[in-house]
Amino acid sequence: MKGFIKKHKKILLISFIIYLSLVAIITAVLWGTSEYMKKTTADRIISVEAAADLTDIDCILIPGCFMRADGSPGSFLEDRLKKGIELYGLSVSPKLLMSGDHEYSDYNEPGAMKAYALNEGVASEDIFLDHAGLSTYESIYRAKEIFGADKIIIVSQEMYLYRSLYIAEKLGVEAYGVATEYHEYSGKVARDAREVLARVKDVLYTLIKPEAEYMGETIDLSGDGNITEG
Repeated sequence: MKGFIKKHKKILLISFIIYLSLVAIITAVLWGTSEYMKKTTADRIISVEAAADLTDIDCILIPGCFMRADGSPGSFLEDRLKKGIELYGLSVSPKLLMSGDHEYSDYNEPGAMKAYALNEGVASEDIFLDHAGLSTYESIYRAKEIFGADKIIIVSQEMYLYRSLYIAEKLGVEAYGVATEYHEYSGKVARDAREVLARVKDVLYTLIKPEAEYMGETIDLSGDGNITEG
């Protein structure tokens, strides 16, 4: 009986060591991938002043995110819009591309983004809406394949810019990021953890390069953005 217990304890100990080793390996892979992405894209996160010195920017891409219950942009999205409109006002690019989730009729991120921009004095024809920007990858993929953008400014919180810029590079888009932090946001630890997983996911996406879920006819950014209403 003692021998059986001793053997059982040994098996449990070995199993526990294997478990810890696997956890350590997975953690190292996740963290290493995330840090690699940050280090290889950090130099393309630039100031507003540096962005104003760039030329031939096809559009300022503002990715969507959560909205308030009343349908107005949440704090994350509002900050992105403020910075994007600031860049537009400095003539960094004559066009804003607002890409977000409008998969269902009662949830319209691009529409809310345009309404905000119009209220801030942006010309309606300079605002292009991408109603199928269901993820960061799809927003950038569609910016290139649907809207023909080859050189862009991406406006987002800094923690998301690393991934956006990595995706853009792998998809053949020359992209620069301008960060939007106007204040501290709550829930930072949880967001950081989710972002590490998202970075690993998008490394895999850029290896496979799947089409965006929704495609469609190409749209000329040099034209009138009002054609993208709907």
